[in-house]
Amino acid sequence: MNYRIHPLSENAITLYFEQKISPEINDLVIASCLWIEENSFPGFIEVVPAYASLTVFYDLVELINQGYKSPFLFVKSKMQEIPFESLKTGNKPKNLIEIPVEYSGEDLQIVGRHSKLSEKEIIKLHTEPEYRVYMMGFLPGFAYMGGLNQKLATPRKKKPRLKVPAGSVGIAGAQTGIYPLESPGGWQLIGHTDKKLFDPSDRKLSLLSTGDYVKFKAV
Repeated sequence: MNYRIHPLSENAITLYFEQKISPEINDLVIASCLWIEENSFPGFIEVVPAYASLTVFYDLVELINQGYKSPFLFVKSKMQEIPFESLKTGNKPKNLIEIPVEYSGEDLQIVGRHSKLSEKEIIKLHTEPEYRVYMMGFLPGFAYMGGLNQKLATPRKKKPRLKVPAGSVGIAGAQTGIYPLESPGGWQLIGHTDKKLFDPSDRKLSLLSTGDYVKFKAV
């Protein structure tokens, strides 16, 4: 198994797999995170998955107080114990979540001009795939999804909006996503959903999680 481990900060360390967007690699990331959580060590705080990497955050002061001369080397050694070859990946049942979308976004025409597609063609191509959630970030409940038809790939806005409404569905490069909260943002907006992506009162907090799949449905 080829991987690299490098410090991210004085209290965080990142493990990198092959740097490409791949469901297989992302499955390995998710399985590795689960193994770390089930085999946590002194000072462990949390592990955060990304497309093809994972980052472990740890309590530097606690490890120093426990006598570890190099907390980084200690945590690195724990990460090297991950049994990559025997991890169970890809066995999790697919969690497919349907998201209803009203395709009336402010930037539909921009995407159309860039892609040379009609509004109907954009909607058809955007609703065809099952999008995989590769990582969460940027905002609570914001899912970075892969699987966008390359014909729809459109650059971000050069000047981001100061306010993007919660529920906005957008495109940025070869990715698509949904703004769970009102925030600044530079994605090209093509639609809106009333589905609640982030709910502080819900134990799960976020509707979507890494490894889930999303299917958009035009309404």
